[in-house]
Amino acid sequence: MATFPNSPRLLKGGIVLIDPDTGAVQRIIALQYNPDTLSRTLQIKAVSEGGDRSDALRLTGPPVESIKLEAEIDATDQLEFPDQNPTAAQLGIHPQLAALETIVYPTSSQLQSNNSLAQAGTLEIAPMQAPLTLLIWSKHRVLPVRLTDFSITEEAFDPALNPIRAKVSIGMRVLSVNDLDFTHRGNSLFMAYLQQKERLAASGQGGTLSALGINRIP
Repeated sequence: MATFPNSPRLLKGGIVLIDPDTGAVQRIIALQYNPDTLSRTLQIKAVSEGGDRSDALRLTGPPVESIKLEAEIDATDQLEFPDQNPTAAQLGIHPQLAALETIVYPTSSQLQSNNSLAQAGTLEIAPMQAPLTLLIWSKHRVLPVRLTDFSITEEAFDPALNPIRAKVSIGMRVLSVNDLDFTHRGNSLFMAYLQQKERLAASGQGGTLSALGINRIP
């Protein structure tokens, strides 16, 4: 089906995994369909109640920002043309689900390496480092995040019991200076996100006191 030449290009949201040291891209996961909603919660970091009255307006750091989204994955259309989509015909949406699920798993090689260290009598084994996870939601939102919860509801299957339609619910926490060293690559991305937010706020049209029903601040 032909598209109108002047129709806008539809951008997709997605997740990108990068090496935290080099910044090399390791994996790009574009969501098949952009969710209709994206929920965000900001938990303010302020001086606790009961402190000195001079601290009433002080912030202790950026708020803790939590994000929740639900994505749909559906191979139904691809299965109508199995010759053109052999992977979907053979595996359904297993590859797409696995790409998302393995974000929250250490790799099998990391597990094997730690087991070898333990058997060799190593007293202290460092926790396994995961790639830096980025949520990309347009050029205005490139966020370093940590996945906090993840659930999958598989809704349909092919005759071989491969899932062919599913809903994925993903909860994330934005990583900031509260979580990362200031020189960490993820923190530079957070600072760029914050600076972009400040530019967007400055570009908005401000209100007037008269619109609020007053002429001056008492």
